[in-house]
Amino acid sequence: MSATAKQPKDKKALPEGWQWVKLEEVCSFINGDAYKQSDWDVEGIPIIRIQNLNDESKPFNYWKGSLEDRVCIKNGDLLLAWSGTPGTSFGAHIWNRGVAVLNQHIFLVHTSKDLEKSYAKWAINDALDDLIKAAHGAVGLAHVTRREVEALSIPLPPLPEQQRMAAILKEQMAAVDKARAAAQERLEAVKALPAAFLRQVFPQPGQPLPVGWRWVRLGEVCELNPRRPMFPRKDAEPTSFIPMEAVNSASGTVADLRTRPFIEVKKGYTYFSDGDVLFAKITPCMQNGKHAIAQGLIDGIGFGTTEFHVLRPSEGISSEWIHFFVRQPAFLQEATEHFTGAVGQQRLPHDYLANHMIPLPPLPEQQRIAAILNEQMAAVDKARTAAEAELETINALPAALLRRAFNGEL
Repeated sequence: MSATAKQPKDKKALPEGWQWVKLEEVCSFINGDAYKQSDWDVEGIPIIRIQNLNDESKPFNYWKGSLEDRVCIKNGDLLLAWSGTPGTSFGAHIWNRGVAVLNQHIFLVHTSKDLEKSYAKWAINDALDDLIKAAHGAVGLAHVTRREVEALSIPLPPLPEQQRMAAILKEQMAAVDKARAAAQERLEAVKALPAAFLRQVFPQPGQPLPVGWRWVRLGEVCELNPRRPMFPRKDAEPTSFIPMEAVNSASGTVADLRTRPFIEVKKGYTYFSDGDVLFAKITPCMQNGKHAIAQGLIDGIGFGTTEFHVLRPSEGISSEWIHFFVRQPAFLQEATEHFTGAVGQQRLPHDYLANHMIPLPPLPEQQRIAAILNEQMAAVDKARTAAEAELETINALPAALLRRAFNGEL
């Protein structure tokens, strides 16, 4: 390593005693080996792939062949993923899950006596933006070359300062991980509330019904996929349009009601009107909850994707009652068993909805229960928004902590 290093262009001034170095001055890199899918086994030595670095829940594939001429790693080794999706795949890691062999697209990094390994991990991750800017290749499959990695500049303080910073950052990041896990748990608990509320409301087949309730088929109380009537409308007139992406799967609402000229939507799209329940019939939109009530439509009519089934409640039937019923996770899970079509393009047939049994109370009771559910779901939406904001704030902490550390403020 050079005794003094020139400050790179566009790099900040460093605290006294620090210097800028290129990784090639303080590190050497060994790329992992290529393991084809045909090489994978269910036992042996784990093959470390990029997904195993970024998510410890991802299962290993294993290698049972000879270890001769293979890049083997052990606990405490510094690894750098240099391929995949910039921002999620790229990054440095200290390995801590036992002896393994290293797949390609990951470097085993050896550091010189001037660079503490744990500090190197944080310094490289702080400089990832520079590495990502150099990435090239297809979307989702971008990569950098060894030369581009070697040219990456990092700040290098004296070794005792590196060790001090690495210890503090390790403690801070552990606290962030703990906070993230707790926030994720709170978010998952909030997400589970709608299903719990709906289970309390809708009796399941075979269970006794409250007095005044009765079992009916959906097709008896709804018109499914009604035909578009003839109505006077000029081709240029703005008309409400709802594509699948406009439906918020979490809240079950149309979050982005769009407008198109009538001539663009009057043919080849699904017709509906205010109060109709839109039910996504294609996987995975159906399971994900892309179901909503059409409302606020221009002149009370609209069009949308052909992947909607339309349920038009009969007189005396609440749209909200139908909507809440078809959003039940248990209902949606059962519906997946009745898909037709090729994998990836499977759809729920019209007849399944028409023949499905639904518990039906008198209209005033439907309205009373729907009002309670609306209030509960609004509270869930508010809690979900707060939980997601909390998680977003926590997820931003590592980058903020690294910026502070490498600005000499730790």
